[in-house]
Amino acid sequence: MPKFQINDFRALEKAPTSPGALQAKITEMLLHSFNSRAKVEAINRETGEYRIVLQGTLDMEETKFEV
Repeated sequence: MPKFQINDFRALEKAPTSPGALQAKITEMLLHSFNSRAKVEAINRETGEYRIVLQGTLDMEETKFEV
């Protein structure tokens, strides 16, 4: 699996993104983090819309030596 890097955050915001592509990027980010947590900020029970905030720290040592 490719290592998630700082520049990959831009890819998370590009639209349109399929759920599968977004899942792959978020999975990479979480697997290459020292710690992470999620906070549910909003849920609309009528429309199904939701907002989740992810917070964590990337493992910079892991990506530091890539060429």
